[in-house]
Amino acid sequence: MLELKDVHTYYGNIHALKGISLNVEKGEIVTLIGSNGAGKSTTLRTIQGINRPRSGTILLEGEELEKLPPHEIAIRGVAQSPEGRMIFPRMTVMENLEMGAYARKDKTGMSDDLERVFKLFPRLKERIGQKGGTLSGGEQQMLAMGRALMARPRILLLDEPSMGLSPILVELIFEIIQTINKEGTTILLVEQNALMALSIANRGYVIQTGEIVLSDTAPRLKENEMVRKSYLGIE
Repeated sequence: MLELKDVHTYYGNIHALKGISLNVEKGEIVTLIGSNGAGKSTTLRTIQGINRPRSGTILLEGEELEKLPPHEIAIRGVAQSPEGRMIFPRMTVMENLEMGAYARKDKTGMSDDLERVFKLFPRLKERIGQKGGTLSGGEQQMLAMGRALMARPRILLLDEPSMGLSPILVELIFEIIQTINKEGTTILLVEQNALMALSIANRGYVIQTGEIVLSDTAPRLKENEMVRKSYLGIE
């Protein structure tokens, strides 16, 4: 479904992504793990068109994305729940969710997707008229994911969904990610909590200083000595 071929992205003179190649098949959960500053978020931002790659190819079901602006990429079916949630704090929960569907042409299907979001995140329905900025961290994460789902994406990019959440909420968020995937949404997951990410993913990639250094099935990565020492904290 999604393929990156030899993608190079820069911040000014800083070479952030150094020839990233990866692929995500339809129906998969694929995780990208690595330390802070390794290039995980930059990879998602490059797919979304927020950072324009200097070279390389990004394909969504065979269509090139790398020269398109972010809103065109979103219209084609790529939605992101960004690091730090980035909800609209002065808008209500409902208004935030409506913004997720802003570029959709099929407005008639929005009510079905709204019901789907409320089924996945019943707490959002309870807070429907509340300003986004007054929600707890966990609720804001639910809102960011719900807003992305309102775009009815073909592929969902999740950037650090567990960041700053309590262990109980982390468990809940990861259960919901699995449910979203089982309902038919393909997922590319960036996550600092490598153990949780690998526990739900089909496959994974390890990124270090802007380069993919390892890729394998999630079970094999969990058993890999380098991954265990560097990312799972297991000697």
